[in-house]
Amino acid sequence: MAEWIPLEEVALRPVVDRAFVLSDGNARDHAYFRQRVRDWHALFAALPGAAWALHFEDAGEFATALYGAWHAGKTVVLAGDALPGTQSRLVAQVAGFAGDWQASAQPVRAPLLTEDAGPLAALDGEATQLVVFTSGSTGEPSAIRKCLRQLASEVVALESALGAGIGDAAVHGTVSHQHIYGLLFRVLWPLAAGRAIVPRAFFPEDLLAAMKARDAVLVASPAHLKRMPAQLPWASLHGRLRAVFSSGGALPAEAALDAARMLGTPPTEILGSSETGGIAWRRWDEEQPVWRPLPGVDWRLSDGVLEVSSPHLPGAAWWRSQDRAEADERGGFRLLGRADRIVKVEERRVSLEALEAQLRAHPQVCEARVLLLGGARTTLAAVVVPQGDAADMQDAAARRRLSQRLGAHLSSSHDAVTRPRRWRFIDAMPVNAQGKVTDAALTALFRPERPTPHWTVRGATRAHVELALDPSLAVFDGHFPQAAVLPGVAQLDWAIQLAREAFAVPRRFVRMEALKFQRVARPGDVVQLDMEWQAERHTLTFRYVSVHGPHASGRVVFGHDE
Repeated sequence: MAEWIPLEEVALRPVVDRAFVLSDGNARDHAYFRQRVRDWHALFAALPGAAWALHFEDAGEFATALYGAWHAGKTVVLAGDALPGTQSRLVAQVAGFAGDWQASAQPVRAPLLTEDAGPLAALDGEATQLVVFTSGSTGEPSAIRKCLRQLASEVVALESALGAGIGDAAVHGTVSHQHIYGLLFRVLWPLAAGRAIVPRAFFPEDLLAAMKARDAVLVASPAHLKRMPAQLPWASLHGRLRAVFSSGGALPAEAALDAARMLGTPPTEILGSSETGGIAWRRWDEEQPVWRPLPGVDWRLSDGVLEVSSPHLPGAAWWRSQDRAEADERGGFRLLGRADRIVKVEERRVSLEALEAQLRAHPQVCEARVLLLGGARTTLAAVVVPQGDAADMQDAAARRRLSQRLGAHLSSSHDAVTRPRRWRFIDAMPVNAQGKVTDAALTALFRPERPTPHWTVRGATRAHVELALDPSLAVFDGHFPQAAVLPGVAQLDWAIQLAREAFAVPRRFVRMEALKFQRVARPGDVVQLDMEWQAERHTLTFRYVSVHGPHASGRVVFGHDE
């Protein structure tokens, strides 16, 4: 195993045969790393300005540029992506851009030099600075300044808590080094420990092929671990995969245990944030592991919310998270959910407030709310009250055009993962008795069990209601796999529900009479429901029809309320 080198000193002198990068079987050692650091140092030392934004697809080249900038006294601004909106936002904050940016940013690249310009001095742990961004409570990206001391303290804690048994394994990853988790686990920790950095893998087949070559560590996210194709021969990694790490969001228990069986190594989850750095870890070698604090991290609960004191923070004050938690009798803690409106989508931190603010800025939007829909795959959804000429959203084509325009409006600052995928356009936001818009009411707009009724007649004994069968109705899910049709049980249920809204129907159901289903109703149909209430007989007569003809009819008999 290679000698540990503190992050402040990792670029001071070349160490021949010490691992740096491993790509397609080709290795570059630490001497190459040190030379490229000198190349970047020479470039940055000649450039004006204190802060430079870095974005590289290649983790190895990023590492050399990072240290080159630091040794030239620059503050590095770590951009999570290179989208046009990100670039525009950074223009006023940095002197320039280095790496893989749009041509309009005029990014710099260090040429390959052959001469060593002499020794470098150890980096100052406090003066060496990095800026990362995270969504604050206002929804706007908030700059978080971290010094090298914090980062160095964290990699020491990671090695102490999690490094046993890893040895000289190569570090593979599915996550970007442009975010704090990937930066620490795929760049800084390997540099200090002398482990090879392997290029990021985007496809499971490529990842599996790369990890077969030698002992490996996998730095992943819940999104990737949940979707590993079971048909691939992951068992070929058993005994070679030294550790599997996951962070960026909660890893469901089922996915964690499945990954452990498939990979032969239980995943280790890391809890942390851009503000706090690493807080705690848990290993899925049992069904419900508790979170254990990293070395040097203290925690406490205040009104049920987790608070942290850590050398990874800028000062000694306690930092209050937005995670609800409870203590465990084994000395750790369990998380109970978030207490704010920052959500995780595909392990990406997304501010619902920021999305709503940007939607409201569009000239065709009066009000907007964004929420996270659960299910097999969590999805962002937007509820929009259109403005002016856009208010008539009865036409499906008009709704589709507006959703496309709003998606394009968001695309400069949000990629496809962090933009709403589902849309609802309504006349007014649903409110409860207190006049508040609730997530429950908004969620109901996306998965209604029945259509919104449009009453045309609503008398004491007769009622007529029109029902548009939207394809997104939950009743169409899975009843008839070959072709979506409206189930008969749903038609009966709707008739009873709507009758209770229109008439004074007793609560007690007695029996059905003369029930007939004559013709299927399909998504896109508009059906008319005629209802007659015979109070003296406690009987409801109903009939569904459409332009296609009659669909169903029958009588429902109710008993006296006691």
